[in-house]
Amino acid sequence: MNVSRLRKRSTKPVALALVCAVTLLAAAGCGDGRQHSAAPAAPAAPAGSRPSAARGAVVSATPVADLDAHEVVARLTKAGIDPARARFGVRAHRIVYRTLDGTGKPTTASELVALPKTDDRDLPVVSWLHGTEVYRGEVASVHDASPDRTTALLFASTGHAVSAPDYLGLGKGPGIHPYGDPEATVNAAVDALRAARTFAQRDGHDLDERVLVSGFSQGGPATMLVGRALQQGVEQHFRPALLAPIAGPFDLSGFEAAAAADKVARSSLYLAYFVTAWNRMYGLYATTNQAFRAPYDKTVETLFDGDHQASQIAAALPPTSKRLFTEAFLNKVRNPTGTLQRKLRVMDNTCDWRPDVPVRLFHAKGDKDVAFANSLHCQRQLTSHGADQRLTDVGQLDHSTTVLKALPQVVRAFDATR
Repeated sequence: MNVSRLRKRSTKPVALALVCAVTLLAAAGCGDGRQHSAAPAAPAAPAGSRPSAARGAVVSATPVADLDAHEVVARLTKAGIDPARARFGVRAHRIVYRTLDGTGKPTTASELVALPKTDDRDLPVVSWLHGTEVYRGEVASVHDASPDRTTALLFASTGHAVSAPDYLGLGKGPGIHPYGDPEATVNAAVDALRAARTFAQRDGHDLDERVLVSGFSQGGPATMLVGRALQQGVEQHFRPALLAPIAGPFDLSGFEAAAAADKVARSSLYLAYFVTAWNRMYGLYATTNQAFRAPYDKTVETLFDGDHQASQIAAALPPTSKRLFTEAFLNKVRNPTGTLQRKLRVMDNTCDWRPDVPVRLFHAKGDKDVAFANSLHCQRQLTSHGADQRLTDVGQLDHSTTVLKALPQVVRAFDATR
């Protein structure tokens, strides 16, 4: 979660820039595109979800930003991002496109597509994967002040085409966000790239087949998930070029156990989002009072419907997991068995494979939300497969500031791949 934003903007939409990173990766498997018996196969695509005419089709395109280079620099400076590498003005559109949900059923999702104001026909492409959001109105395609829109402006101003998917159930996507659904994560991100390519061609640009993938917090594991799917050939046109996850919770079992023990700030909110989402997908409890104490058992599920802001949710919950959850359920999180254990194990292994491209990890040892140990966990897994990896400590910074300081370094890493 972006701590400073929650404190300063308690009456405005607030992003959980965070983490639980639950989200993502139930992806996993290990290997360099080869399956290993020690881990489940990556969900590159559910049955019947191979590319078709409808996948990534553009439903609508709405202009949301048109800035010259000076205006982009001003936006970056205001956000606390070094603008030194910004060169171009940027036009951005909200794109609604066709995709599939995690079960392979047709649906739609939205994304922000940002293009540099340049005469260059061929553009390198970035897929930016945002952190945890509880409120559908906070994402880049619909919220002008979203940090993720500012991030898209940064990448586009350096000459990249940017696809920043909102994921399913956020932005203009229907339904409730399937937080933690790996197939839905891959589908939304890959189909967003397809839609971005179609839109860019209409604008007179071709997108490079090599995709530079980066993401913050929840988007860190998502980066590894999408990178693996692209390496495995989920989309014919695109393949990964470099992966740059920032402050990702790669040891999800450890994170959720710490939240259950109230060793994580705002532990009750994080754990409640995780539990309600995973209950929809995996059935963690039969009735709400098995997991939540009264009176919260009557209200907690309704809070995570995508229409409540983070500040509203935080105000409606007790500050600790101990007060929100039953002791029996907390023990289940601390000592998972069965389905929960299996799903968490997959999430803990999102880096347990060998990318064919460099991986540049960024984190801050001062991060109190997502501990630096999470990136060390990822680094160890990558190292065990002989991957080209490097972990950069950006300093004694909090979670929200970590991404601001890492982004210019990500830009430099991306530029070096040209």
